[in-house]
Amino acid sequence: MSLATATDAPPARDNLFSHARHIMAENPVTGIAFALFALLVVAALIGPYVVPYDPLASDTAAALQPPSAAHWFGTDQLGRDIFSRVVVATRLDMTIAVASVALVFVGGGFAGLAAGYFGGWTDQIVGRVSDTIMAFPLFVLAMGIVAAMGNTVTNIIIATAIINFPLYVRVARAEANIRREAGFVQAARLTGNSELRILLGQIAPNILPIMMVQVSLTMGYAILNAAGLSFIGLGVRPPTPEWGIMVAEGASFIISGEWWIAFFPGVTLMLAVFCFNLLGDGLRDLVDPQRRT
Repeated sequence: MSLATATDAPPARDNLFSHARHIMAENPVTGIAFALFALLVVAALIGPYVVPYDPLASDTAAALQPPSAAHWFGTDQLGRDIFSRVVVATRLDMTIAVASVALVFVGGGFAGLAAGYFGGWTDQIVGRVSDTIMAFPLFVLAMGIVAAMGNTVTNIIIATAIINFPLYVRVARAEANIRREAGFVQAARLTGNSELRILLGQIAPNILPIMMVQVSLTMGYAILNAAGLSFIGLGVRPPTPEWGIMVAEGASFIISGEWWIAFFPGVTLMLAVFCFNLLGDGLRDLVDPQRRT
């Protein structure tokens, strides 16, 4: 009798693709969410290079034109092409969302893991920091941070990460607290693994599915937060293309009938948040070991 060789097993990459196809077939809405996400990524990566007009170039002779073959989304009060500005703004909004969520995923996730696993003074410190942040209305806190530090993209990212910190801490802490006495953790401890190795190698991978759902949701929150700050004048400075700025600029023209100035950036913003809200369940299914086919 011969032993099976390593080449007899299907490659891990094929298993991942097969699992992804199974998830898409089981839930078509997940496929729609991933398609929207892919469209956003493509627009962020190559959009600024393929748009038909310069998003910053004004043309007063073409101001306030409705949607047409020449200007798909119409033009604004300065004659700038709204379609070009919406596409170019995707890169900035996605950058803010991805950077802020990555920052809080690492910081808040690890803090919550440590608090739930070790308990004691670690739990007390992390818990008090989270409670202090949650004591403020989160958007008002973001406004205060950006107003104090300056309305730069970096400060918007930091403010967005700070207001989302308690969300990641609470999820990671609760999951780590449940699993710290589980059988597989006890087995790893008995085999001589260090506490840090158990935390990162055993508990962290098991809470990853629910953390991925949180990532997806807070991506939408991050985009809304950046757009909200821009809408009230504390976000990215004009004339930089950004969805919140464009909605704010177009709001005053709705009453006079130029609805397209605010409508198209607003719809794009809505679709981006809708995409990330739907993406959460799909990401959970993809990374959850119990869902593997």
